[in-house]
Amino acid sequence: MIRKILLITLFLVGSLFAEKINIAVAANVSYAINDLIKEFNKTNPDTKVRVTLGSSGKLTAQIKHGAPYDLFMSANMKYPDSLYKDNITITKPLVYAQGSLAILSSKPRDFSKGFNLLKEDSIKRIAVANPKTAPYGIATKQALENANIYKTLKKKFIYGESISQTVSYTVTAADIGFIAKSSLYSPKMSKYKEDINWISLDTKLYTPISQGIVILKKAKNNKEVRAFYDFILSNKAKKIFKDFGYIVND
Repeated sequence: MIRKILLITLFLVGSLFAEKINIAVAANVSYAINDLIKEFNKTNPDTKVRVTLGSSGKLTAQIKHGAPYDLFMSANMKYPDSLYKDNITITKPLVYAQGSLAILSSKPRDFSKGFNLLKEDSIKRIAVANPKTAPYGIATKQALENANIYKTLKKKFIYGESISQTVSYTVTAADIGFIAKSSLYSPKMSKYKEDINWISLDTKLYTPISQGIVILKKAKNNKEVRAFYDFILSNKAKKIFKDFGYIVND
């Protein structure tokens, strides 16, 4: 009985001293974040990481209105740059990974045809992210312009306002679509197979999307936040990002 009480007491004391950090994370990182936290906790077992997922724009607006986040992992550099300029961060924005594009079809396709596949009459609707609202849309437009087929295909486009909406359109309303490669690592997407349903888009055709990380002022003296920040920029984290379809600098 005494032993049981002692164990309960130790557990309560351990919980009391466990540090919690609150991080805001771009939705496209949702598939990788659990593995990242699991790896981080191997060396920081007492740090509890609380994650809020959302679009980078909405998370940035929350931060500017005083949301209690300690760290922000954005889908691009635009938003952390904005926070840095507004003196809301204690670190300059750094790139933790780069997002890349894939072409996806819910039906098997002959991808050996290259971009000629997109010109075929059987491809009536192509889902793309809106370049006015989504960084992946800008990258898609850049790739198609560099391939000299943007104007030819434009009449087939249906636009998603975000990359997540574009993924949804790709598998429901369109015949094919340009999506974030990281989206393919969702359990729901595992049924789609490389070279049958999807292929990676050649990064020579577009600039991969640099995703930025910053520590926010609220966490100025928080060692646990700094430890997580350092981990995200470490080689261990880079390996995980790479496993989830991101491009990382070795």
